[in-house]
Amino acid sequence: MATFLYRLGRLAFRRRHFVALIWVALLTLAGVGAASAPAAGTTSFSIPGVEAQKAFDLLEQRFPGASADGGTGRIVFKAPEGQKMTDAANRATVDKTVKALRDGSEVTSVTDPFTTNAVSKDGTVAYTSVKYDVPGMELRDSTRDALEAAGDTARATGLTVDVGGDALQAAAEPGAIGEAVGLAIAAVVLVLTLGSLVAAGLPLLTAIIGVGIGVSTITALAKALDLGDTTSTLALMIGLAVGIDYALFIVSRYRSELAEGRDREEAVGRATGTAGSAVVFAGLTVVIALAGLAVVNVPMLTKMGLAAAGTVVVAVLIALTMIPALLGYAGGKIRATGEKRRPAAAKGKQGEQAKPGPGVRWASFVIRRPAAVLLLGVVGLGAIAVPATQLELGLPDDGSQPTSTTQRRAYDLLSEGFGPGFNGPLMIVVDAADSDDPKAAATSVTDGIKKLGDVATVTPAMFNKAGDTATITVIPDSKPSSTQTEDLVHAIRGQGADVRADTGAQVLVTGTTAMNIDFSQKLNDALIPYLGLVVGLAFLLLIVVFRSVLVPLKAALGFLLSVLAALGAVVAVFQWGWLGGLIGVEETGPIMSMMPIFMVGVVFGLAMDYEVFLVTRMREAYVHGESPSQAVVTGFRYSAKVVAAAAVIMMAVFGGFISSSESMIKMIGFGLAIAVFFDAFVVRMAIVPAVLALLGKKAWWLPKWLDRALPNVDVEGEGLRTPSDAGDEDRELVRV
Repeated sequence: MATFLYRLGRLAFRRRHFVALIWVALLTLAGVGAASAPAAGTTSFSIPGVEAQKAFDLLEQRFPGASADGGTGRIVFKAPEGQKMTDAANRATVDKTVKALRDGSEVTSVTDPFTTNAVSKDGTVAYTSVKYDVPGMELRDSTRDALEAAGDTARATGLTVDVGGDALQAAAEPGAIGEAVGLAIAAVVLVLTLGSLVAAGLPLLTAIIGVGIGVSTITALAKALDLGDTTSTLALMIGLAVGIDYALFIVSRYRSELAEGRDREEAVGRATGTAGSAVVFAGLTVVIALAGLAVVNVPMLTKMGLAAAGTVVVAVLIALTMIPALLGYAGGKIRATGEKRRPAAAKGKQGEQAKPGPGVRWASFVIRRPAAVLLLGVVGLGAIAVPATQLELGLPDDGSQPTSTTQRRAYDLLSEGFGPGFNGPLMIVVDAADSDDPKAAATSVTDGIKKLGDVATVTPAMFNKAGDTATITVIPDSKPSSTQTEDLVHAIRGQGADVRADTGAQVLVTGTTAMNIDFSQKLNDALIPYLGLVVGLAFLLLIVVFRSVLVPLKAALGFLLSVLAALGAVVAVFQWGWLGGLIGVEETGPIMSMMPIFMVGVVFGLAMDYEVFLVTRMREAYVHGESPSQAVVTGFRYSAKVVAAAAVIMMAVFGGFISSSESMIKMIGFGLAIAVFFDAFVVRMAIVPAVLALLGKKAWWLPKWLDRALPNVDVEGEGLRTPSDAGDEDRELVRV
């Protein structure tokens, strides 16, 4: 592989005009496609195989036109101090609001609180529910504006009025501020790492082009493939981070090759052949991790993973072709590593060696005390991971919104007036098509639910026109995200077997709360198979790269340690509230259901990036004749600074999303940023060299039969060595 990429890099360097033209043409084509593509809403949300989804599908069949998955909106009214909502003036305001809402084109029904018993017992709180014929995320902006305008009009009369429901959950917007902050920090880090504005600009430019192509392509295909806005957001986040990092490693290696005295075309070829090989395999691990999300069997996650994986592929191709082309354009504006320091060094005594860099000093320290460093790193991350044992999963609702939002205020008003469980009603679907007496079956279900604990209200059964299916609404005593409500869902489902045996009717539990519970359980069940698939494939890939069994095993175990520590930190901050005020966590609660599997997928791919970039250079030094300990030092001499810079850039990109007011985005940003910190600076920079120092030559052991069976991909560039290289084996290595 190194030889092929070497030739590719030199070709791109010589034919730079042609290469640049191709990528600009692709960017233009993708941009035109995105601009001319029909607008697409969010991807449809479904969870195949779970009970809540089966109930939704059944409702669509048995209650045609009822829009079981249609969006809902609620306007909650609270009377001023000393008044009641049943007072004439307040009642007139509510009536006027209900009439205004009924004029909406996407509205199927609007309830009158005074005829549907939607007034609290003390008379101070009332609400009206609006039902729409499309899911909340697909509502037109004019429909949302009309809902908010109705609330504003009612509020002007002196009532406390707030609006809630999924109708206000507009499509997620890209975090423009977070991206801008991340890019600014990345630019500073690149300048400090690469030593010039021109060199720093290349990774930024190529990353932006790659993300532009990837996101524009997703936008162009969004309507045809049912891709939502969250799909492009993930692709943007991942593509930007890996795009900068991959280009950074090739540019950094190019400067090192220049420092060895090679001409620019040869330096480009060797940088692409060696660092480019690491980029290819690092990119493959990220693609495996993202594409592996298909194992979960949730269409939305599958599409997000595949789209982000496609953007990573674009980032790899750009790094291998456009970076060599741009290096050709830059010419002498990009200097060799350490070139600015050479005149000063020349004034010293003859033969005096340059002072070792911080990477070399740290590696030397770890090699002298590997057991202590390993113990400290493992125990430290293990302690941080302890809170993960108390992990509680759920999905965010209006109760997790900031208290400044109208959705959160509406949620709190409903809890105050009708009880905490009112915000998470359960819909019980009784399929009595095979029952001799459907009404008796529905009555049996209703009576059974009333006997359960944590039940506040059970409404009478409502049948469809055919009389073979009924719906029953159950209001729990506890809030939607509580374990008591989850236990109630399981208890109702547990009664279903007895009901079926007695009456022949099937009982299904659905609704937003039940769907969230099923979604969390499905993700939890898929975590181990997903982890096994991703880690297993990457383990095999790393065996090919490093031609070792223990190095890939160490890489996988280190990743698990960093992910567990990151999950522990997420639980401590977002579930327990520790130091939450520092990053604006206003409400603690269960961790988002997607967080563990999402972190496993994304962080594993990124963690393997650092492993490949750092250890490949060590492997290269070992193959070229250095002792195991010296190879570790050499790997740090060339790669530690760049790996640290890459990690800081990724942390900046992910950390920029912590400022979001959306708890889900804030949690993802924090989780990924802290995971990158743990993996890059604790696992890869401390635990990895400590383990390699303890293992010595055993680290690179590979059974002979396996060595013969594996393909020789030549990541370390052995095929690029020339007789002059062999004669220069003892030449002083230049610091990065």
